[in-house]
Amino acid sequence: MAESNQVHVEAWSLDQLAKSIFFHRKLHEWKVLEIADQIDRVRGEELLWDDLNISEKAWSKVIHRGIKPVIVFAHPHVLQTIPGSAGYYRMLALVSQKSMKRVGLNLDPYEAGRSIPDTSTATAIARHLNRIVSALIEADEKIDAREFDLWRGMAAGAQAQGSWQNTKGESAEKAIREIILQRLQRRKLISERQVSATRIDLGDGRTLVFADEPDIAVLRDDVPLVVVEIKAGIDQAGVLERIGAALKSLRRARQENPGSVTVLVLPDVAMTQRARADLSINTEIISHLCSLKAILEDEHERERFFQILEL
Repeated sequence: MAESNQVHVEAWSLDQLAKSIFFHRKLHEWKVLEIADQIDRVRGEELLWDDLNISEKAWSKVIHRGIKPVIVFAHPHVLQTIPGSAGYYRMLALVSQKSMKRVGLNLDPYEAGRSIPDTSTATAIARHLNRIVSALIEADEKIDAREFDLWRGMAAGAQAQGSWQNTKGESAEKAIREIILQRLQRRKLISERQVSATRIDLGDGRTLVFADEPDIAVLRDDVPLVVVEIKAGIDQAGVLERIGAALKSLRRARQENPGSVTVLVLPDVAMTQRARADLSINTEIISHLCSLKAILEDEHERERFFQILEL
């Protein structure tokens, strides 16, 4: 019973950690703070605010609290000059991307910065969102500027949750990918030539690939330099089968390049005596055996993992 509880605790701990890492990267991926800073620098007093569906009561509340209207209300000029600002105001209105599509306003390309809305579309977006934000402000007895950050945070969290649900089945593998992407972004290792989220040009002749069998590979001229297999399942009954599949993938990499570095990542809780014995007789196939939990939780182990990948 105690062992069973340990397995469940380990599973939930990994799920929590993976989800937190995922949400944290989404925060930066969507540039939530960066866009807010850009909007805060806009000289809103030089803009015309007529006919944008802002109620007099909401406007007065904002002005009397000394809050810049551009921080609260959408303006077509801002939507057209600050990439991603459509997402800022949508989140402030506490509405989802899907619901915006249902009212005939698809904000996806504008939030991603892929395109700029024309004046007519920007005005329609501003009027629609301002009507909602005005109603929210009117519903509050007092307005606190910090509340607007909470509104956006709630909407961003709901959006991240939707994205997470689509990938939860591979949560631990996803977490490893997330920390690698964070590393690449922090060290500016992603080339401008990148064309795919799963195939990343590192700018030095190497390519980082996220795929299946192996889960992660560092290639040069499509020859594997480093390959990583992640077997995140914690069910001890199936661990031998998972290890067998991983060994098959790593063996294939060694056949392509005998000098390739091979890495197997496993959760400690799934290891049985038989599994350890199987691994001990296959050391010629596995260059490094890493603990999943250690990579996610221990900074030194995570750094060692990056050094193995040469990232």
